[in-house]
Amino acid sequence: MSEPWYAQHDLHLLSGEPVPAGLLDDKVLLVVNVASRCGLTPQYTGLVALQQELGGDDFAVVGVPCNQFGAQEPGTPEEIATFCSTKYGVDFPLLAKQDVNGAGRSPLYRHLIGDGPDISWNFEKFVVGRDGNVLHRFSPRTPPEDSSLRVAVANAVSAEEA
Repeated sequence: MSEPWYAQHDLHLLSGEPVPAGLLDDKVLLVVNVASRCGLTPQYTGLVALQQELGGDDFAVVGVPCNQFGAQEPGTPEEIATFCSTKYGVDFPLLAKQDVNGAGRSPLYRHLIGDGPDISWNFEKFVVGRDGNVLHRFSPRTPPEDSSLRVAVANAVSAEEA
């Protein structure tokens, strides 16, 4: 069996540990660059709800802290984890802090963006198929409750179950 697509990007959890085998395998993902001190930070509530509603064997939300937009994610990994769990009850995987734009763009975001435009702000969202292909991209202003985002996720999960 070949390694999962994301294994090529040397991903680590916020704790610094490598993403465990099986955590993201064979799932549709909603990858979101997140920040704790942003006007859009309340979107965590909708992301948690989406994870609780659809998460499991077929789908997962994945948060990627980023400090490139207005220095709105300056905390240590411990501070970020504590904030996310106590303020919003985040129970989906949070990856290590990454750059999403510029010369230091992480391999994950080089993969997600490809030849597309740079990330415009915190909470930009990518629906990623089980094979690692980006199926949809949503602006930071699109909340997790948005019907078009939810339909895109549901369609990706059901299309790939067949």
